[in-house]
Amino acid sequence: MRKPAGYIARVRTSGVHRWFAAFFAFGAMMCALTVSLLLFPGSALDSLWLLNPDARLAFESLGYWSLVLMLAVGTACFFAAIGLWRTKPWGTWLALIILSINMLGDLTSVFVRHDYRGLIGVPVAGTMIFFLLACDRHSKSLRTR
Repeated sequence: MRKPAGYIARVRTSGVHRWFAAFFAFGAMMCALTVSLLLFPGSALDSLWLLNPDARLAFESLGYWSLVLMLAVGTACFFAAIGLWRTKPWGTWLALIILSINMLGDLTSVFVRHDYRGLIGVPVAGTMIFFLLACDRHSKSLRTR
């Protein structure tokens, strides 16, 4: 039986896309957890704020907008995970957009707030962007053969 065009590319790149899909699915779950912690303060899970008490203060200072922000980020991560799992080009592009915005936010935090913890996220996001682009180019070059 003859394999469809692009089969080799899909087999080689799907493993990488699956790891990225798992990463974005985890991000969507963390956003859902944050939304539930914000909606139900004082619940049994409230002790999770001890992991990052500054985040709780930041979210509370935003008020209602923190829910909107976390729902938007979680939804974007959820759809990126689906698109990457299915090795769709729109999933790759959505992931690239999310990572780029995250890297821009980290850089802004470093320069505006002088919070140098953001410097950890810059090379991580940059490396992930590089691998997504390299994987995408590799799959396109295999499809044209």
